[in-house]
Amino acid sequence: MTPYYRPTAFETAACWLPGLVDAGAPSRAVSDPLDAIKRAVRRATAGRPVAVTFSGGRDSSAVLAVATAVAREDGVPDPVPVTFRYPGLAEADESAWQESVVAHLGLATWWRITVDDENDLLGAGARDSLRRRGLLFPATMHVKDAMLRELRGRAVLTGEGGDEVFGDRRSRALLQVARGRGRAGTPRRAALASLLPRPVRRRRERAGSARSTQALAWLTDEARARLADAVARDGASEPLGYARGLLWLRRRRASRVFLDTYGLVAAEHDVALAHPLLDDGFLRSLGARHPGGFADRTAGMRAVFGSLLPGAVCARSSKASFNRAYLGSATRDFAARWDGTGVDPELVDVDRLRTAWLSGYPPGPTSLLLQQAWLASAGAEVVR
Repeated sequence: MTPYYRPTAFETAACWLPGLVDAGAPSRAVSDPLDAIKRAVRRATAGRPVAVTFSGGRDSSAVLAVATAVAREDGVPDPVPVTFRYPGLAEADESAWQESVVAHLGLATWWRITVDDENDLLGAGARDSLRRRGLLFPATMHVKDAMLRELRGRAVLTGEGGDEVFGDRRSRALLQVARGRGRAGTPRRAALASLLPRPVRRRRERAGSARSTQALAWLTDEARARLADAVARDGASEPLGYARGLLWLRRRRASRVFLDTYGLVAAEHDVALAHPLLDDGFLRSLGARHPGGFADRTAGMRAVFGSLLPGAVCARSSKASFNRAYLGSATRDFAARWDGTGVDPELVDVDRLRTAWLSGYPPGPTSLLLQQAWLASAGAEVVR
């Protein structure tokens, strides 16, 4: 059987995998990050037609732009963007941004898929995958088969990792202050906090984590406290320097398991999956060229991809939400008749969990519990 990772009961309730793993063998950095990510794309796509999962957000737009540039430099066919569209979900509508990027890049072929309930985490495809594979992290792995079947034989690139690579790393507040952007108040306090010893930062992280986990109302008090401790421990381990922080991103266990699991699912369909924004060589080149990091995400996008994308795409701050696309009618139908079995009562408050599933905007972090409860109700054998 394929060696998929099986989340523990706590990881299932928290929908998170705390901890760090080994970084793996390093890649060689090149002088220019754009050259490095082009090299990553070439390595991942050699000999195969190329598709890019394209939502229209900054990350997938950047990867699509790089893949298009590589194809034209190498004289091979353009990559095909693959986009899901969700009628009736205004928060998931990025069509205007998608169309502007495709037009800017001059791409003639664009695969747009209209999705109703096909991506529901308890839809027919997901249920079939759950029976065959058992519980996986993350829960969305169970709705990938329909897309991957259509992409058999291709190299598929994603925009995974951009939020973290260009997001709010530990070094950012210091850079903002150094560049005169840290006015009295929050930015300077954040800069000073980033310099505190690790035990002190962990205590501060713990207080912030405790506040944020209050939103996870379906967890028991003990589970929320345990999660807050784990998140604080991981957060306090981030190195101060931007370059080292980028490599730390690759050590987070949740990210590693996600990438490995996605790759295994893709391989079942003869799809070569790659995530160029998380390529080790790209991260090392980015850290070497910009050791202090970026004052904000727009600055990072413009520094690396400004020659390939419209300025408005690099600078956009809006972001789509897809929770309701994954937690739809099949989820609500199951929640309405769920008898409360299949979850650990020491970790989960059953009544609050049901309320969350039946709400207008079901929380994404309940997704593993949803699938675990369904497996129990269906009498399916839990694959280990």
